[in-house]
Amino acid sequence: MPVHPAWFVAVAAFVALIGAAGFRSVPSVLMDPLHREFGWSHGTIGAAVSLNVLLYGVISPFAAALMDRFGIRRVVAGALVLVAAGSGLTVFMTRPWQLMATWGLLVGVGVGSMSMPFVATITGRWFVRHRGLVTGVLTAAGATGQLVFLPLISALAQAHGWRTPSLVVAGAALAVVPLVLLLIRDFPSDVGVTAYGAEPGSRTGVRTVLRGGAARAVTVLSRVARTPQFWLLAGGFAVCGASTNGLVGTYFVSAAHDHGMPPTTAAGLLATVGIFDVAGTIASGWLTDRIESRYLLMTYYGLRGLSLVILPSLLAPETKPSMWVFIVFYGLDWIATVPPTVALCRRYFGDDGPVAFGWVFASHQIGAALAATGAGIIRDMRGSYDLAWYIAGALCAIAMVMSGFIRSRNAALGAPAQPSIE
Repeated sequence: MPVHPAWFVAVAAFVALIGAAGFRSVPSVLMDPLHREFGWSHGTIGAAVSLNVLLYGVISPFAAALMDRFGIRRVVAGALVLVAAGSGLTVFMTRPWQLMATWGLLVGVGVGSMSMPFVATITGRWFVRHRGLVTGVLTAAGATGQLVFLPLISALAQAHGWRTPSLVVAGAALAVVPLVLLLIRDFPSDVGVTAYGAEPGSRTGVRTVLRGGAARAVTVLSRVARTPQFWLLAGGFAVCGASTNGLVGTYFVSAAHDHGMPPTTAAGLLATVGIFDVAGTIASGWLTDRIESRYLLMTYYGLRGLSLVILPSLLAPETKPSMWVFIVFYGLDWIATVPPTVALCRRYFGDDGPVAFGWVFASHQIGAALAATGAGIIRDMRGSYDLAWYIAGALCAIAMVMSGFIRSRNAALGAPAQPSIE
């Protein structure tokens, strides 16, 4: 039996997402080298990281709408070129504004165009059967990107300085472009098939032209913003971003180094989070096909908050068994929130689900940007990141409560809830 084309599209998307995650994680490793060479404060460098993660989210709904208008291949290939330009140009920078323009602006827009709404678009068009599982696998590409890039970037920065890994990132981004152009197609109907697992006669995966691009993104926002489900999902996801990309992803290496741990060791631990994140996110996708998504979100946020509160007591020059417990536990929970959140957006907002999720994801990155800036300021003022960990833990408890208030019926839009099993 021939392999369904959906799987080739999924493979190409997985590789692109690996690259996007790896490119986005590089500044966390380069923070101390940039501080040493240029004398820029952690707050200054953190501001560039904040712009990166903010654009990573804010661009997402517009990128999802542009994929509907111009096609997935064009948007993703263009995004990879932007990443290559932004990373490559950093080798010439001498001023903080240039860091903002390259890693902040160009790389932020590039990786933002290959973020989680890209996953929602691929799975929504190409899969019916195993949709939650495939969402989990593609989401796990982010963890795989950290696993592949972080140790390499850290080793290159230690051995050759920060400019070498910047050029490596630029080359890697350009290398993925041919794969995207070769394997990704916009709709199953473009190659004469239906979406994987679709019933005969189903309209899922049939080409449609949704015009408007940016205008459509704003129109969808105006519609979904009238529903309480959107604000509960967006608020919880803002906390998700603050407690992962904004805080742990940006400052774990620096915080561990403050406690005497070598940067390469800390980067290895953060990469190990990626190993377990792969398993945790895929498992979350499998569970999303079977368990009510609201309950999954409550569990994930509650356990994450508990782990962050105890983290300051675990940081030390040596990697103790208790730190390994945290790494495993936190890795399993890192972005396990994505598959149930995508499922809820699809349930409540239908065909607008990918764009609606783009706006929910924008809140994720707004939370991450605030955390990246705030934690850097806390470090400059107090000499440690401890207060930042405690604040993040408390926010996770709030997100757990918010998830519990998501209703099982989309009363605001007058649509009945769909079963959580997809």
